[in-house]
Amino acid sequence: MLRNGKSSADANEAAASGADGRRLRSEVSRERIVGAMLALIGAGAVTPGAEAVAAKAGVGLRTVFRHFENMETLYQRIDTHITDEVRPLAEAPFKAREWKGKVLEMLARRARIFERIMPFKIAADVHRHQSPFLSAQTGWFVREQRVALLAILPPERHADAELVESLDLLLSFDCWRRLRKDQKLSAARAQQTLDQLIRAALKAKR
Repeated sequence: MLRNGKSSADANEAAASGADGRRLRSEVSRERIVGAMLALIGAGAVTPGAEAVAAKAGVGLRTVFRHFENMETLYQRIDTHITDEVRPLAEAPFKAREWKGKVLEMLARRARIFERIMPFKIAADVHRHQSPFLSAQTGWFVREQRVALLAILPPERHADAELVESLDLLLSFDCWRRLRKDQKLSAARAQQTLDQLIRAALKAKR
């Protein structure tokens, strides 16, 4: 028996309860930090500082530093939040019935998605060389864009390298980012430019 009269079982239960409480508080703090980072990165902060994150999340600076020691987990949570947000649009059925119409619809859809994810993708590209998760996600994102394109092209068009490579480029995030950031086009102008280029590429293919 313990001095206070509690059994060892009671002590173990109390210890487990305490551990569960600490874990829950840590998870709550992490989600608040993730929410703060989403807001700060979305506002243009490529690398949000610990003080800014702490202020935005309403947690202590020491708590932020503790979670910053495991940035991979934070990156994964941020990625999950953004992916869950854009997935309904990315996976929505196409209204067009023929493949050329679907390609143009894909452009309009991706324009909306790319605008939403752009600050997070830019931030991820800055840090991906120090993060195995972000590096892997970059490769996956490039592959998935191509897979989605091939899924709407007729099978007989897959062997048309000129068509596939042209559309893969014009519908890519990298192309969108260049028009928006490097060439300073508005979102509407960038979409219009790509629409014209894609229509020209499709017109050449009877």
